[in-house]
Amino acid sequence: MPAFGFGLRAKSLLALLLACLFALLPTGFIGWQVLQGVQSHFGLAYAKNLTQLNRQNILAPVSRDLALARLLARSLLARQWLLEEDNTAKRELFFREAEHYRQGFSDQNYFLISALSRNYFLNAKDKPHSQQPRYRLDPEKTEDAWFFNSLEHTQDYNINVNTDVHMGITQVWLNVIVREGERKIGLAGTGLNLTGFLKEFIATGEPGVTPIILDSQGAIQAHPDTRLIAFNSGSGTRNQAKTLASLLDSAQQRRALEQTMAAAQAKPALAHSLWVNLQGKRQLLALAYIPELRWHLVTAVDLNEAQIMEPGWALAVTGVLALLLLVLLLAFGAAVERVVLKPLRTLHQSATALAEGNYQVSLPPPGRDELGDLNRAFGTMASQIKANTKQLEDKVRERTQKLEQANRDMASAHQKINDSIDYASLIQRAMLPSGQLSDMLGAHHFVLWHPRDVVGGDFYLFRAQDDERYLIGVVDCAGHGVPGALMTMLARAAFDDAMNRQGLDSPAALLGHADASLREMIQQSELPRAIATNMDAGLAYIDRKAGQLRYAGAKIALYWSDGAEVGEIKGGRRPLCDRKLGVYSDQTLEMRPGTTYYLVTDGYLDQAGGELGYGFGNSRFAALLQEHARLPMQEQAAALNQALEAYRGDHQQRDDITLLSFRIG
Repeated sequence: MPAFGFGLRAKSLLALLLACLFALLPTGFIGWQVLQGVQSHFGLAYAKNLTQLNRQNILAPVSRDLALARLLARSLLARQWLLEEDNTAKRELFFREAEHYRQGFSDQNYFLISALSRNYFLNAKDKPHSQQPRYRLDPEKTEDAWFFNSLEHTQDYNINVNTDVHMGITQVWLNVIVREGERKIGLAGTGLNLTGFLKEFIATGEPGVTPIILDSQGAIQAHPDTRLIAFNSGSGTRNQAKTLASLLDSAQQRRALEQTMAAAQAKPALAHSLWVNLQGKRQLLALAYIPELRWHLVTAVDLNEAQIMEPGWALAVTGVLALLLLVLLLAFGAAVERVVLKPLRTLHQSATALAEGNYQVSLPPPGRDELGDLNRAFGTMASQIKANTKQLEDKVRERTQKLEQANRDMASAHQKINDSIDYASLIQRAMLPSGQLSDMLGAHHFVLWHPRDVVGGDFYLFRAQDDERYLIGVVDCAGHGVPGALMTMLARAAFDDAMNRQGLDSPAALLGHADASLREMIQQSELPRAIATNMDAGLAYIDRKAGQLRYAGAKIALYWSDGAEVGEIKGGRRPLCDRKLGVYSDQTLEMRPGTTYYLVTDGYLDQAGGELGYGFGNSRFAALLQEHARLPMQEQAAALNQALEAYRGDHQQRDDITLLSFRIG
């Protein structure tokens, strides 16, 4: 009883809740669209402002160090000493002047490389001062390629993110060409520590915001994930896998990025934006170009994660709406309990008594509303149920007795039918020439004969002309089960008559004679046109003395394999008893030692199996023959049968299956 009342109350509250939700859906959708538009607007403004701010923060220190590095490269003392590196006085003057430059650089380090001797000089605050080269650059070493690439550039400087394996330093290097006239005599510059660089300019700490620095070709120079940085790209070593374009999802977005970068280079004072799918997430990109550094500053904003708008007001509105909905549901539930559920609970007690077989129930006094009408209907129903119950019990008892007798009669008839079919199976198996095949071929043959039902429409033939010559074949009649088995009786009679009249040496003549006999039998029996009477057949005449095999088939092919290759002799295109007469011809081939021959009906080749339920197929069958053709015949039989069963899996057998194989002993 409580379950009944609670169920109705729950349904009523659910109906009200759904009505409220349906009313709120359009409003919520419109509000959501407005919220998305506002979020996109503020997100775009936030991304552009942050990009411009970072542009100024990056431009100031790097530009300062770049300007100082260019002064160092144009220093008269540096150029004079590079031209006379062995001059002790000029060396002393240069290193004294370079010390002042070192103190002026942000990370207090500088380097100078001679293009003449390839000696690398570096002094930093965390290393002992030295006037000796730290090492000598080698053009054969990959890690030194940045230097030689920088000398080949036409630009006066480049900015390169590089890991120096000799010094164990990963920095942003400012590389400036040292010239004496038009002659490139060295490279000078400084390095900014990448860790501090990322911490100061890249690691914003804002969720959903990813600042990125690209060179003019799109290679990543700085990124919170250092694995994505294209080290050495500023010196000419390109890494196509470490570009921002490689992180985008489509070629269309990559083209849009190229166009936006070109627009940013044309108007470096402005921040440009576009939407992309970056590493699987839809994000807003804001780009600003720094011509002095040849860098693009990019800010990627994921509006789903970034705190663009204060979420507190949205939570407050949602809370108020939820509270109003809860109050409405509670009031509605109280009204349903008083007006509907309490009267129904009383009526439910009476209905439960009726269900338990107590027809002498006391119903509540009927009122003048719908519930009162329901009470009166229950009273009428109680008297009718009492009268009908006895009548129904009598009828059920009588019909149960009749049904039990019918089931016994049906079981007896079913048993008789099964016995008849089993007897028919014995007759059909007795018709098969298994004994003659064993006597003539012995271990040089095997037969797989699997009717789909107890009896089937496939059978095989064998007749010996003498000890050296015999006919062997298979026949596949249309249909299976009892109709197919009856067709095999007609077909067997037709082929027996053909062999008696035509002899055995021309399989094509036997097919033609059997076709004519079957057409005459079917015409005389006046079978309905809806019954399929066609059949496939394949006959092989073997003359062991002459070493020849003569074959003719009606849609059945003769396969052969020696383990190295597989051959197929196709039969005629039309089956026997087709609507149009078939044309069958003998094909003679020389028998080869160690070759196994196979006659197979389409029940094997068309058997469904595998993951997709496709037929076994001729190609798979040919590969199976080539794999097992050299095995003893009984092992072949087991292998071919096992392969078909494994392929079939849980699929039902579609048709009767016959596979007859033989070798010429």
